[in-house]
Formats: sequence, structure tokens, C-alpha cells
Amino acid sequence: MKRALLSLIVLITLVIVVFFGLGLYSETGAPPGLANGQLAPCPNKPNCVSSESSPSDDHAIAALQITPGMGEEPLLKVKEVIELLGGDVNFSNDQYMASTFTSDLFGFVDDVEFRVDQGSGLLHVRSASRVGYSDLDANRKRVEQMRVLLSTN
Repeated sequence: MKRALLSLIVLITLVIVVFFGLGLYSETGAPPGLANGQLAPCPNKPNCVSSESSPSDDHAIAALQITPGMGEEPLLKVKEVIELLGGDVNFSNDQYMASTFTSDLFGFVDDVEFRVDQGSGLLHVRSASRVGYSDLDANRKRVEQMRVLLSTN
């Protein structure tokens, strides 16, 4: 019994150490940025959503509408929402914004990027985890939460 308990404690400790290590490793990455004028495609992992993915792709999520309430520079309103949700804006110009969100427990970093498409009146969005495989739909939920906040402000 003692041996089984000790083995379980060692296993749990190793898992925690690995998760903290992945959290630290995720801090070294950077958002992928634009590729040929669009947000980078999602990798073949379920921890990414993008409005520039094919609608039949599991990564697909609807772009956000640019509304009159966002003013002339919609990314300024997006910046307010990012900061309200605890994210940090790392880079921004009038057409593109890169931000990060860090999880509380293990410090995993997710990249959230926006691209303004004035012609269609859309804000394209890509939200992805830097490490790991599954995110338990955290990126999709974050984008939907941003959609609600942007439509009510």
C-alpha cells in the first residue's frame, strides 16, 4: 500500500513539473503574425480557432463584425476588451494586433491575433495555444466572450 501511494505521489509530482515546464516553454514563443496578408493557418491540433479557416474545418470560427460603436479604429475597442479579460497587447498597428493571454495555474500562453478587413467590415481572429494539444475549447470560448463584449460596448 505504501509503495502504491508513493508511486502515485511521484507520478503526480512529475505531471505537475511537466506542466510547469510547458508553461515556461510557452513563454518563449511568439504569435505567428500574418502570412500572405492573412492570419496564419491553425496547426493540426484542436487548440486553435481561426476565422480564416475553411468553414468545414474544425478550427473555423466566425469573424467579428466591425460595428459603428467601435469607431474609426476598431482595434482600439478590441484592445480594451483584451485588457478587460486580462490579456496583454504585444503589437498593434491600424490593420493587425497581436496579444497574449496567460493561464493562472501553469502559465500557459495563448496568442490571440486580429486582422482588420475594412472591405468586408470584419475583424478576422485567430486564437491558439503555443504548446500542448488540447485546450478544452478555451480559445473558442475566449473568442466568443470577446464577441459578446465587443457587441455590447
